Amino acid sequence: MAARGRPRTFDPDAALRTALDLFWERGYEGTSLSDLAQAMGIASASIYACFGTKEDLFRKVMALYGTTSGEPPRRALREQPTARAAIHAMLRATADEITRSDAPHYCMLILAAPTGAVENHAVREFLADIRRDMYATVRDRLARGVADGDLTASPAGLDAIARYYTTVVQGLSVQARDGATRAELEAVITCAMAAWDALTSPAPR
Repeated sequence: MAARGRPRTFDPDAALRTALDLFWERGYEGTSLSDLAQAMGIASASIYACFGTKEDLFRKVMALYGTTSGEPPRRALREQPTARAAIHAMLRATADEITRSDAPHYCMLILAAPTGAVENHAVREFLADIRRDMYATVRDRLARGVADGDLTASPAGLDAIARYYTTVVQGLSVQARDGATRAELEAVITCAMAAWDALTSPAPR
């Protein structure tokens, strides 16, 4: 019988959470493999064996982020009874998540992205795809509102409204990173929701 490899001496789930925290704090390009090995308390070889390359690890981290901090805004979209209530709840859930006392004050999806190195193009596109999916999720919820009868909008109108509120979500993250408080973000959300009637009213004939 072939000898088995040495058993892992670390918890992969805990190590992945540590990697998430480090990528969230420093961004993709600001986090080296040696930084990860030191923070996770394991050798670089063990990272490769368990998670793959730095890019592979980052993709796993983003999947974890999506099911933890990224989930409340999506859940708000799914669970609220009307399109307006869903958008409002999504914005408020976003503001809650990006001003938590136990995490960096910004959305990892927006501000942990690589910025310049050519070799990181695949990671930039990976994150852009997730952001595009968020836009599509918002648009789908608006389309559900049309189907349910609580929203009247043309297909082009749905595109514009979805892009507007996706932009607000991204802007909230930038504001939080630059020091805006939860109360200050709530004021932004109030303004964004004041625009709802103008955005969803039929165009004058």
